[in-house]
Amino acid sequence: MSEIQRPGALYQQVAAAIREAILSGEFAPDSLLPSEAQLMTRYAVSRPTVRNAIAALRAEGLIDVRHGKGSYVRSGGQPSLTIERRISRTADGKFVMPGGDVWQESEEPTSYRTHTTKTTGRLLQLAEEEALFGCDRLLFDPSTGTRAMHRTLIPFAVADAVPALGEEPCKRPAAFYRQLTEAGHKLTWSETVRARMPLPDERTTLQLPDATPILHISRVTHDTDDRPLFLEELRAGADRAELAYRITADTQPARRTRT
Repeated sequence: MSEIQRPGALYQQVAAAIREAILSGEFAPDSLLPSEAQLMTRYAVSRPTVRNAIAALRAEGLIDVRHGKGSYVRSGGQPSLTIERRISRTADGKFVMPGGDVWQESEEPTSYRTHTTKTTGRLLQLAEEEALFGCDRLLFDPSTGTRAMHRTLIPFAVADAVPALGEEPCKRPAAFYRQLTEAGHKLTWSETVRARMPLPDERTTLQLPDATPILHISRVTHDTDDRPLFLEELRAGADRAELAYRITADTQPARRTRT
């Protein structure tokens, strides 16, 4: 029996003791925790106290409760999928992703018409409620089972200038890149990544364990004058995927001298 001698509520003391056992390796990653009865005996506490302690550790993301099986220590290992965020272009003008496109589609993509929100409007440099073509995809990586949600948002004004974008708004982004360059645009890209807790539908769709954040990647394709042309969003579980970038040094513009 491990004697609890810490300040704070009793369940917090038990949670702290279990946390230490996990971090020290006594309870190994992916292993089944002792049963409620065993934890009650180990720490000389009641069943509600053990359940509250497990709930606290579950909220921290240290424990995954599997219904009908028990509580398991979450794995702290490396993500199973590395997503390369580079863009390459072949000699014949095609755009390709590193190593090919690892993603397959779980279902038919859905196209629709929508409007900018405060967030998407800021990224596209548009006011709220501006008209957009949208396309949603549910993707998976067959080698790891990792799921991802992909969304493309194209402003009507851009589709008016390049009609093929609005006619087939569910093409793969690489196809859009080529259509835009063929229309005379010289493209650049900017990308932001943030971690956040998933919404209920995201958690269900991505099949995430409890207390698992997602990576939310927003990539904007820009014109030569830095005008946003369209937005891509990719969402994946932070426990399954990591992002990889190749960074190069930009050439600074030459300074102008006064004559």
